[in-house]
Amino acid sequence: MRAQFLIPVGVIAIALGLSSVYTVDEREKALVLQFGEVKTVRTEPGLGLKIPLIQQVVKYDDRILSLMTQPLEVTPLDDRRLVVDAFARWRITNAVKFREAVSTGGETFAKSRLDGILNNAIREVMGSVPSTAVLSDDRTAMMNQIRDIARREAAALGVDVIDVRLTRTDLPDQNLAATYARMRAEREREAADERARGGEAAQRVRAAADRTVIELTSEARKQAEIIRGEADAARNAIYAEAYGKDPSFFAFTRSLQFYAESLKPGTSSLVTEPSSLYFDYDRFVKSLGPVEAVPTGESPAPTAGQ
Repeated sequence: MRAQFLIPVGVIAIALGLSSVYTVDEREKALVLQFGEVKTVRTEPGLGLKIPLIQQVVKYDDRILSLMTQPLEVTPLDDRRLVVDAFARWRITNAVKFREAVSTGGETFAKSRLDGILNNAIREVMGSVPSTAVLSDDRTAMMNQIRDIARREAAALGVDVIDVRLTRTDLPDQNLAATYARMRAEREREAADERARGGEAAQRVRAAADRTVIELTSEARKQAEIIRGEADAARNAIYAEAYGKDPSFFAFTRSLQFYAESLKPGTSSLVTEPSSLYFDYDRFVKSLGPVEAVPTGESPAPTAGQ
């Protein structure tokens, strides 16, 4: 009978002995609670003892944890709404205060509290700067300011906010279409201005080219008239000199020119008798009368005919 009682007692003793021992990992912090009150804080890794059934051990992560906030709509100083996402790094620094703040909610409840703290800090900081500062490439000072505000608020939770980074800053979806339309209109207006300035410049170039063409053409015609006049004067001088030397030869050439002009293809038909003056050279030349001076610009031609 005694052996039958000793086995259960031994099993209970072993169970109580095992339940009185707990381990703390190097990545953890542990609290020994007795009826909800903190009795021992363990921050060093190793084995620990507690009173079975009366005391319990609560462990928290001692590593640096991350928190991604939900998209938040903020209104900067110039009333231009923006959607912002933030990424925070935090760590539990005071396990006792953390337990008092979150109770049995643990890290999940702490992340919810931190999310609200970060949102308030983001609204406070971004509401005091224009949207150009939020959308700029250098936002280090602004993110440090958000971190410092969140750190002060999170100290009551027993946690330390190590860093805060803005991951996205963008316009709300309902404003994107209007913004893109406004940008497109501005670009189209700039393009129209450029086309108008180009057309004006092209018109000036064409006008200058047309004026140059007119001036060059006028000058060329002037020079041509001068050259033609000089040539006609030289020709008349040659004709006059030839007439002075041999009037009969000059009359002969004049008659040949008359024949050539009158017999050109396409002129009127000539119907006459063989004994006509037209075929009698001597009488024809005498009928032309005395030779007159040749006017400028005209070919020598008979002064009379039948």
